[in-house]
Amino acid sequence: MKKIFVINGGQSFGHSGGKFNETIAKETVAFFTDNEDYEVKVTHVSDNYDPVAEVGKFNWADVIIYHTPIWWFQLPHNFKKYIDEVFSVGHNQGIYKSDGRSSENPAINYGTGGLMHGKKYMLTTSWNAPQEAFTLPGEFFMEKSVDEGVLFGFHRMNAFTGMQPLKSIHFHDVEKNADVEKDIKVYNQHLTEVFSHATN
Repeated sequence: MKKIFVINGGQSFGHSGGKFNETIAKETVAFFTDNEDYEVKVTHVSDNYDPVAEVGKFNWADVIIYHTPIWWFQLPHNFKKYIDEVFSVGHNQGIYKSDGRSSENPAINYGTGGLMHGKKYMLTTSWNAPQEAFTLPGEFFMEKSVDEGVLFGFHRMNAFTGMQPLKSIHFHDVEKNADVEKDIKVYNQHLTEVFSHATN
């Protein structure tokens, strides 16, 4: 049985109610709980949580699935706080041992001290920005994809722990032109494609 840890990084703040990420997170849970080959645990970062228990979920899981909106080109503050707290507690507790360097040769091997080798992660994000803002010449993100641009650091953070990425999925223009029914259909197709071979 494969173990899936779902993290909902959405939150209610300002004009955001966190509903889209809540919907996508629920679709994720339903996808896996409908299959007896998977076991699922869930955290919503805006709920009360125990960082030690959260480290235990990372240690337990085979795959971590992150769901987050992007606010001002970064993670929402509750999600960033969660990562800071949980990963810090995870030092020598299954997430990372060190930054990988030695005092004898401090210039090399940075980022090789993770303890989550063999685990995988998948990222979903939601954006006000349309997809074309990332792909068209002259548009705002200068033809850099979400994964290569704004969220490059997020992916390197996971690499620091030793995890390997599964294919991301990003939902665009959800504030002005949301089509939730279509997005759910696309997302379930994505899950089927990715997990048909992700944990083999």
